[in-house]
Amino acid sequence: MQQDTGYYVIRKQAVPEVLLKVVEAKKLLESGKVKTVNEASAMLGISRSSFYKYKEDIYEFHDSLQGTTFTLTFQMNDEVGLLSYVLNLIADFGANILTIHQSIPLNGVASISITIQVLEATKDIMEMISIMEGKEGIHKVHITGRSATY
Repeated sequence: MQQDTGYYVIRKQAVPEVLLKVVEAKKLLESGKVKTVNEASAMLGISRSSFYKYKEDIYEFHDSLQGTTFTLTFQMNDEVGLLSYVLNLIADFGANILTIHQSIPLNGVASISITIQVLEATKDIMEMISIMEGKEGIHKVHITGRSATY
């Protein structure tokens, strides 16, 4: 039986309007056309709470992710070998690690930010994230940045 990744591919017309507006708000913020979430939300007619509720859960799907960089952020318990596990997982999926930033652990938990580049041989990034999230000691993985590197 195949593992449930928690991700679905659906047609745009089936996506509730509020979610599409959250995607648009994120684009406005990333492009610098607006400076604040409040501005983007008002412009698009959604509440700030809707933006914050869904911002980490919806992204546009791109047929080809090759040449794209992703920044993954997550919290991780301060345990021997856990960061090594994450780095090996990324390597096993064939992505190129560009940067790694780790905070000093507070109360046994560190904040991690890893920027990866998707290559021709890179396997399914969403599956990799799902495996990361399933590992004990790793807390919710977020894609906080994504850009094309042509």
